[in-house]
Amino acid sequence: MAIAYPIDLPDTTSYREARMTARTVVGVTKSPFTGVQQVQKHQGQWWEFECSLVPMVRDNSEDWIAFLLSLNGQEGTFLLGDPYGTTPRGVATGTPLIKGASQTGKTLITDGWTASTTNILKAGDYFQLGSGSNTRLHKVLTNTTSNASGEATLDIFPEIKTAYADNTAITTSNAMGVFRLSSNEMAFDLKQASTYGMSFAAAGVV
Repeated sequence: MAIAYPIDLPDTTSYREARMTARTVVGVTKSPFTGVQQVQKHQGQWWEFECSLVPMVRDNSEDWIAFLLSLNGQEGTFLLGDPYGTTPRGVATGTPLIKGASQTGKTLITDGWTASTTNILKAGDYFQLGSGSNTRLHKVLTNTTSNASGEATLDIFPEIKTAYADNTAITTSNAMGVFRLSSNEMAFDLKQASTYGMSFAAAGVV
């Protein structure tokens, strides 16, 4: 059976340590005479992820080895989220949806939340838009309150590049995004006591 991307991680309990990095593209020039700065914000924003796994015996490591080989370097994609940010800090009740098509940029108008709720989402909460290859992971940047109609405008990172359809569902628990390996190398170390060691780096698909 052919492998269909994006695929799932074997698990997140094997992480020894991990790092999520938020990347943005901003150019700054500074006058050598006055010190005055000019700032140019560009559209690029994305997540990056680096992870090393705990040493594992072969029975446990082969799932990870197969996962990496299944990606065939940078060809394939996989779903990834913050393993410690799976539950929102905010209330996050209702059936949230995108309100209105053609939305791009750093704010998102939504509805379907429980009406008139303080901190319906809190700063730092993750949410997911889309599914399959269109799955994207975003983070809320400010505490947000829904109005009497259940509407809320979210300040988000990264910015939305490609607009979603009206009434696209918003997922607030176990939010994921599509990632791709940062390298075509898929190495695993064979160590004493018959253990395997692995690490990988990836970037969110924009």
